[in-house]
This record gives sequence, C-alpha cells and structure tokens, in this order.
Amino acid sequence: MASKATTRRGERTPAEVLPVARVCVDVPLAHLDRAFDYQVSSDQEADAVPGCRVRVRFAGQLVDGYLLERVESSEYGKKLTYLERVTSPEPVLSPEVAELARVVADRFAGTLIDVLRMAVPPRHARAEGQASPEPAPLPEVPVAAGWTRYPFGPNLLDALLSGRTARAVWQALPAEDWPARLAEAAATVASTGKGVLLVVPDHRDVTRLHAACAALVGEAGVVALSAGLGPSERYKRWLAVRRGAVRVVVGTRAAAFAPVEDLGLVVVWDDGDDLHSEPRMPYPNVRDVLVQRAHLTGAAFLAGGFARTAEAQLLVESGWAHEVVAARETLRTAAPRVVAVGDSDWQEVKDAAARSARLPSIAFDAARAALAANAPVLIQVPRRGYVPALACGSCRAPTRCRRCAGPLALPGGSEDGLPRPPYCRWCGATEAAYRCPACGSRKLRAQIVGARRTAEELGRAFAGVPVRTSGGDEVLASVTGKPALVVATPGAEPVAEGGYGAVLLLDGWSLLGRADLRAAEEALRRWMTAAALAKPGVEGGRVVVIAESVLAPVQALVRWDPVWHARQELAARTELGFPPAVRMATVDGSPDAVAALLDELRLPPTGEVLGPVPLDEEGEKERALVRVARSEGRALAAVLTEALGVRSARKDPDPVRVKLDPLEVL
Repeated sequence: MASKATTRRGERTPAEVLPVARVCVDVPLAHLDRAFDYQVSSDQEADAVPGCRVRVRFAGQLVDGYLLERVESSEYGKKLTYLERVTSPEPVLSPEVAELARVVADRFAGTLIDVLRMAVPPRHARAEGQASPEPAPLPEVPVAAGWTRYPFGPNLLDALLSGRTARAVWQALPAEDWPARLAEAAATVASTGKGVLLVVPDHRDVTRLHAACAALVGEAGVVALSAGLGPSERYKRWLAVRRGAVRVVVGTRAAAFAPVEDLGLVVVWDDGDDLHSEPRMPYPNVRDVLVQRAHLTGAAFLAGGFARTAEAQLLVESGWAHEVVAARETLRTAAPRVVAVGDSDWQEVKDAAARSARLPSIAFDAARAALAANAPVLIQVPRRGYVPALACGSCRAPTRCRRCAGPLALPGGSEDGLPRPPYCRWCGATEAAYRCPACGSRKLRAQIVGARRTAEELGRAFAGVPVRTSGGDEVLASVTGKPALVVATPGAEPVAEGGYGAVLLLDGWSLLGRADLRAAEEALRRWMTAAALAKPGVEGGRVVVIAESVLAPVQALVRWDPVWHARQELAARTELGFPPAVRMATVDGSPDAVAALLDELRLPPTGEVLGPVPLDEEGEKERALVRVARSEGRALAAVLTEALGVRSARKDPDPVRVKLDPLEVL
C-alpha cells in the first residue's frame, strides 16, 4: 500500500486498519436489501465507526446510509468506491438494534432500511453536539404493595430483582393504577443497573407512566419518547438513551427500538390497541417487536392490559409466558357491577323497547343514580367510519361464510333482474341460500354503523348537567369528580378523579357487527378499558352495555373474565385457521399484479390462498389472503420477500402491498 508521502495530491488512500466498510444504503428496493462494501479512506479511519451515518455514491447518486461494520477485506472482487463522507461520527445504530431490525425485517417481509427509519430518528446537528447528562444514580428497590393483590405478582418482582428471565402476561384489575404498577416493575429492574423499556399506545399514557416512573427513579432516571416532541428535543432525549445516560424509557410504538443500554425488561401495555401497529412498511406490531427483542437480549417481557388478546393468550398457552391474574375474590371487590340488555325478564317488563332502544331505561337509571351521588358519567360511543357488514335480519347475528367463516357483503347490482347474492369478503365464495345458524332466518340486514350526536341527545335528556366530549382533535386527559356527562369515543376516555359513577357503552352492535376477524376481541377490549374507569361495585359503580347479554364478549364483560374470552377466541381461530394460530399475509394490488405475484409464490407445504376478492366497487384493487402453519411462518416471509425482490428487480409498474399478520384482513 502506498504511503501518504508518495501519493499524488488529492488522491485518497485506504485506511490501514479494517479498510472495508459494510453499509446499509437508504434505497428501499426489495432486491437491494443487503449490505454493500465501500472503501474507508485514511482520513476517515477515526470517524467511520460502526453505527455511524455515512454518505455514499450508489447507482450514480449520493444517498445516505448506516455503517454496519468494518472488515479487513471484501468479496466483491472489483475496486471499491470510497465513502463520500462520514456524516457524523456519532454511533447512532447499536449492534443490538441493528440485529433486531434485521430480524423484524425478515419476519414481516420488509427491508432493513425500512425498519431503521423507525428505529433511528432523523439527525439534528445542534442536539448531537450537546453533551448528555451523567447517568442518574441507581434508585432504591420500591415497596410494591400493589402487586400483592396478584398471587404471582411478588414472584414476578423477585425474578426481575434477581435478573432471571421472566416472561409474563398481566391481567390488571378494574380501576387499577396501572402506571404505578408498571413503574414499580421498572424501578425494581433499574435498581439493579439494567435498562427498562415501556411502550404504551398514546401520549396520554406516556404522560401518566412517565410521571409514575419519575416518582420512583427520579426525573433524571427516566425519559419519554413520542412523536409529539419536536425534532431537536426528541433527538436529544434519544441520544441520552443511546449514550447510556438514562436507564428507563417510556414511549409510543417507535420507542420499541430505543437503544436502551443493558436491557433488562421490556413492557407493552394494552397490546391489542391498533396504535401499536406501525402504518409504514413492513407494518410490525410492538408486541411482536418486543417479543423478538426479549429473545435476542434475554430481557424480561411483560404484556399488561385490562383485556387480553388472542396473541397474548397464545404466549401463555405455548408456555413462553406465565399469566399474572388476581383471585376471583379480589376481582369481585374491585370490579364494577355490569348490566347488559336482556339480563333479566324484568327489563322487558319495565321497558318493552329495551332491546331496540339506543339508550334504554337501565342506562338512564344508572346515569341518574351516578349523578345523584355527585359522580360523573362516561358514555362511550363508537367512532364513525366502520365498514358496513351484513347481519341476520331477525337476531342480528353477524353473517359468516360457510367455507372460511369470513364476513359476508352485498356486491350490488343484479343478474337476470334479481339482486346478486352476498359473497364472502375473504375467500370470494357466494352464499345464494344463506340461513342464519343461530335462528334459521333467511333475512339479511345492514348493520348500524358510526356514532350519532349523542352529546346533543343527552344534553336534552339531562337538562342542567354539563356535557363534555372527548375524541377526534380534542381529547381530554382527565376530568374532575363532579357530576357531568362525558361523551368519548373508544380510546379517548378521560380518567375521572375518584372514578365514574356509571359507564354507558352504547351502540354495541356497531362494534360487534364489524366485518373484521377481531371484532369481538376489539369490542371487549374497548369496553373493558372504559369500564375499568368506573368505581368498584361496592362503591356504587355501574356499567351498562347496550348489547345482548347472551353474546360471548358481553358475558366476558359481565363476569369480568377476559381470559376466558381470549381462550375462546384462540380456540375458534385455531379451528378456522386464522391468526395467531397460523401466519397469514394479505396481498393488495391491481388484479393483474396480485395474480402475477401469486403465480410466482413457492408456498410451503401448508400454504393456502384465499381469494382474491375486490376491495372496491370498480374492481381496480383486489386482496388475496395467504396462510401457512405457524411453524412455517419464516418460510412464508421468505417467499414473499423473494417475490417482492423479483418484482422490484423487474421494475414492475403496478405496486403490490404485502402485510404479514395484519390487524385487519378485509
């Protein structure tokens, strides 16, 4: 190698130590999802550290990238191009996060750079130039008396304190101060010198959990990461985590990739919330990301919530995680009294229209009693915009396909003067002679969708009582314990001081009748999240759900038994062959593009294709479902990645979107 003294002016020479850099270039094309080798020059030797940002020339253009590692030689076989420059010597990509990003990309049929865009925030030079604070002192082990209400709660904390790998699914009691419980678990791990990562659905949860953690580990020992922060402040806090100055991190879904040093515990709260699903490629879910992270790092894992998803139940039934639940005696003391439509014959005697009314007399009675006791009333109303679905015209049971149990819909139009028969929105099969399996009726009806002007209706019904709304652009974090009517959409329910005297869950059919695989599970989750804000039944707290009491989700709410419902859901999906019992992917695109991709798939032995079916009335977009046994999930992701790579290399003009384990299969 020529020395610097013998080279011509301006000529670059390779670094003397590890002169080859492997770079992940910021080019989101499936067939280019690999590391590329570049030469490190001698003047870049000190700054070109693994994990730093670099600028390289790729296909004649200057693009950004991340330096993954430095090696001695390259197998490229030709002369390597030099790094254009090192954007910053800050090692923003840790080896642990890089490995996690690769695993997530492979699991969800995505590219590494797509995942890194979620994992590493945009650079802010001024924030990067500022020094991070010194690490906060280790907190003391907290007195976690709240966990003693759960038989295995103290065992969980003992395992966290001793550094054992603990994996648990926690079923929080109604009216539980869940931020305090999670903060106690975090402080227990932080007292050992290890890091903690807690991921919650939205900024209101971040605020509550951050305050609870700060009370135990100190303001300097915890940091909040969320999209609401400005670019400078967010990057500043993120760098403090990367540099090891903060041990406890609280944030929303992007924080699942936070570079916490020496990770000892990962937590996800309310894993069924759709805010935990990333809307960008490759659409990973926080729960799955943290499960993979616990696998890679050996950290403890905790999933908590008032309800339980089928995915969390699978973690328990597979033996990967243990459940932390309270005894039934403790639950009866903490739970509010729940009443549903049709609970007793006296309801119909007192109110003949109870089954058809949007706000029957039992709901009015509960609201009046709460207001008379000087307590607020929460009214949950479903959001607008649900996909219309068909239901039985007699008993209102959702219609299902006899072949795959998918939801039925009307295509519109007519054939030979007769309306076209309903068809399955999953597999496309027609149901010309549908008969309701519950009551035998052949009548069909459209489900009621969306919310109404509930606040105005209640304002007229309860004259003189303040009415507040929470949802959309204006979401309330909390309300006082004074008498008021609080109308909220699911997920926007504010916390009431001292708890609500009554919680009214309206339009139950709008939630239960959605054309979605997770309709029952999601309805129960939203109901329980709102009902958990009520006072205990011994203090007069009541919950009224406007839905038939014979339905499984309503029964689970009345008995406050989400575990039973999760078992039922998982067993049903296992029998029908739907996630999480299997791995499933949706393939969306134009009819020609979907057909071409399906023809090229080399599916595993258990592979099966449902559809395709149209996604719009014009037939310009279609969706196909591809499913395999859970044991062949990696093979499915691999063949989809290969097919997308082939399409990318051919520069096919029609885009195709692939989602693995999607929240919605419609």
